[in-house]
Order: sequence, then structure tokens, then C-alpha cells
Amino acid sequence: MSRIDETRDFIPVRIAVLTVSDTREMGEDRSGDTLVGRLTDAGHTLAARDIIKDERDQIAAKLREWCADPEIDVILSTGGTGLTGRDVTVEAHRDVYEKEIDAFSTVFTMISMQKIGTSAIQSRATGGVANGTYLFALPGSPGACKDAWDEILVKQLDFRHRPCNFVEIFPRLDEHLRRK
Repeated sequence: MSRIDETRDFIPVRIAVLTVSDTREMGEDRSGDTLVGRLTDAGHTLAARDIIKDERDQIAAKLREWCADPEIDVILSTGGTGLTGRDVTVEAHRDVYEKEIDAFSTVFTMISMQKIGTSAIQSRATGGVANGTYLFALPGSPGACKDAWDEILVKQLDFRHRPCNFVEIFPRLDEHLRRK
């Protein structure tokens, strides 16, 4: 089972939060607020935050911009992961990914099943890696953001988490781009 190894030092991660919505503004962004609160409470740094419309090309452009920023290690987006015509966040993420973290979707669905039953089938939460940056697309509800953070991301973004975690492999995410 997983555990926290208290002999290892905590390493703060720089995380950007992107809310995808045609209607929300910063003052009413409960899902973004949920993520910001949780990541800062865990000791991580909020590196950037923005709200963008449900437009695939604009979402992908923002993700690429943030992936190119050396001050951002992880991008969490919320919103646009459903099945409606305007839900294009997953497609935008996949436009940017170099590698998809397939198991993130699976584990998120397993957690969601425990909370909302078969309604979990309507989520297309996803994760991936691009340019040495982790990206995760989460549903737009505060509850789903809480579940993704509390049950998966808080652990995987903690260097002390054993037997393995995302933080310890940061230096190797872009090794294929380095000159040999």
C-alpha cells in the first residue's frame, strides 16, 4: 500500500489552474477555488491561474504556453470534460500531450463510482505529459476536483509518497529531448 515516507523532504510543486467555462468568472469559480485551496494547503505553489472559454484551439494554446513556462510544473484544468458539444477540454489536452497517463482516467473513474455511482461514466477526466509538464483535465464540479485532488493528486504530487510518485520522475520527463 502507499504511504508517506517521513524520512524524505517535501518538495513544493508549481501548479497552474485553468478553468474552462463559457459562463464563469473568477469571483464565481468554485472549482478553481477548490483546487487552489487544496494545492496551497498541501504546501504547493500556485504558479498561474486563468479562466478560458470552451474553445479547443484557445485551450490548447494556453496549455502549450504554460507547458513552455519553466515556472510551471503541473497544469490542472477544470471543466469541459463531459459529453456535450461544447465540452472540448479533453480534445485540447490530447492535442498537447506527448504521452497520456491512461491510468489517471481509470483511477478517477473508480473513485467517482464510489461517490456518484454510474454517473461517473459521463466524465472524461484525463492526464498526460507534455514538455516536461504534467497536465490533468478534471470535471467542472467542485466535488470532482476535491475527489481528484484528495484521492490521487495530493499523493502523486508529494515526493514523500511511496512506493513512487510523479515528483521523483520530473527530471526524466523530457529526457528524450536532451542531446546524447
